[in-house]
Amino acid sequence: MGMVYAEITLVNAVDLGMSERHLIDKDEVKQINVRMLVDSGAYIMAINESIREQLDLSFIEKRKAIMADGSVKEYDVVGPVMAKFANRTATCNAFVLQGNNEPLLGVIPMEEMDVMMHPQRQEQIVNPKHPEYAQLIMKKAGVLLHD
Repeated sequence: MGMVYAEITLVNAVDLGMSERHLIDKDEVKQINVRMLVDSGAYIMAINESIREQLDLSFIEKRKAIMADGSVKEYDVVGPVMAKFANRTATCNAFVLQGNNEPLLGVIPMEEMDVMMHPQRQEQIVNPKHPEYAQLIMKKAGVLLHD
């Protein structure tokens, strides 16, 4: 299977919340359309410094990540950022990659959006079992998770 890319709208979720509380106008909510590599080998979203600056995302913490070659690197974690694809959304934090590196959409936001990769078409699609809405798993191995 080749590489899969998706057009994702990224939104500053803090701005969105402020807009919903009428503290800022809707047109002040920072958002950007980004072509992201859909990476089922990555857990969380990774954006680059340019995207972070355009969205004005807040620093949360530093975290270490294991790279494909086994090396460990430390990255800033920023957020919250909302990812939008088709009729789906996911709100999460993101690693910040140096420079203008290619942004990645990891499995955590993919699971939240209930999307998958279509290997033959080499594209991201909404789960055909749930075309109208995202359906998430609330139980594992027959045990209901309590809140």
